[in-house]
Amino acid sequence: MVSAMGMAAVLGGCGTTGSSHVTLKLVAADYGDSPANSSKKYWATLVSAYEKKHPDVKVDVSVYSWNDVDAKVKQMVAAGHAPDMAQIGAYADYAAKGKLYSASDLLSIRTQADLVSQLSDAGEWDHTPYGMPFAASTRVLFYNKTLFEKAGITDPPTTWDELAADAEALKAKGVKYPYALPLGSEEAQAETMQWLLSGGSNYTDDMGTYTIDSTQNIRTFTWLKDDLVDKGLTGPVAPGRLNRAAAFSAFANGEVGMLNGHPTLMQQAESKGVKFGMVPMPTRDGDHQPSMGVADWMMGFKQHGHADQIGSFLDFVYKEKNVLAFSHEYGLLPVTTSASEAMSESQAPRDEALHPFLDQLQTAEQYPVDKTSWAEVSAAVKQQIGQAVAPDGSPSGVLTRLQSTATLADSRVAAR
Repeated sequence: MVSAMGMAAVLGGCGTTGSSHVTLKLVAADYGDSPANSSKKYWATLVSAYEKKHPDVKVDVSVYSWNDVDAKVKQMVAAGHAPDMAQIGAYADYAAKGKLYSASDLLSIRTQADLVSQLSDAGEWDHTPYGMPFAASTRVLFYNKTLFEKAGITDPPTTWDELAADAEALKAKGVKYPYALPLGSEEAQAETMQWLLSGGSNYTDDMGTYTIDSTQNIRTFTWLKDDLVDKGLTGPVAPGRLNRAAAFSAFANGEVGMLNGHPTLMQQAESKGVKFGMVPMPTRDGDHQPSMGVADWMMGFKQHGHADQIGSFLDFVYKEKNVLAFSHEYGLLPVTTSASEAMSESQAPRDEALHPFLDQLQTAEQYPVDKTSWAEVSAAVKQQIGQAVAPDGSPSGVLTRLQSTATLADSRVAAR
């Protein structure tokens, strides 16, 4: 294993990694919404450029949907066939089991220092950085201006009561999804956290203790069930079966009045000619407007001992032009300071559209990704939270069950 200083020296020298004929395996998530813009194409272009400069290293990339990628990596690791790199939703559990290189083992000093500090700090476990941020976004409420006008709605909602009233007006005009509530297995943990924040709570308290079944959270999901879902204001697909990608597609097709979304939705909606607005997520009382940030993570597994080659490739991945290329392709926020500054200073329309999201990222609250139990808890939320708003569902029962899962997961971690 080489130090970060040693790695910088190697990379600044002859342009090779010092080893011959190594194939790196990378498992990555798909950020595209169709085969035309699948992440496979992004990685193919990036890998081709890297391999031209480093003919001794090949990079084999497998891309999976967000429905499958975390589980796929978990299966590979459990079977003793960890990839060299994984770009997925959580890292801490692997770090706690000693399976990951630290970021300092892999990245050059320059690359590591360029990572946005708020994001890189969230990638620490036990005060050591293991998760390297790969993509970031914040969430806002998108609304269809055309549908609002037809329903006689003059201003977007700022409170839950206003959101419900607007949804009623949209439903009266035949809008298919007055408010789209994607609590399906793809990304239910995000929609859930957005609502928990808007209700004044979160998955954890300020000390990092899970508070999933807090009085505030139960009250939030009870309101969702009673005032939106049971009144038929969330559309024809049960929230527990509605995935984020399907909700985004429906919005782009002009079938959704309101939904929570991240920057990628702008491109989808614009490509279909949808006129939309974006505002902070309404809250119970309209007084506070917390923002939610999400980072996805890159990590390097120790199993095959390819630290030098992994580090060389990741230094290439995090070059400013490559980070910007990814952000532009998928409408997501850069994870390096250099790329963020370039985007902030740019007056190009595609960059200016992301400026409000960039501003939000500085204060946005994120998942408790530094908890080794988060991967298990997130998976449980994806599978169960939709039941909380089902016709025969019990918000308090589901949240209590999720709290038990979280508490048990934490206790197993403490016992290691």
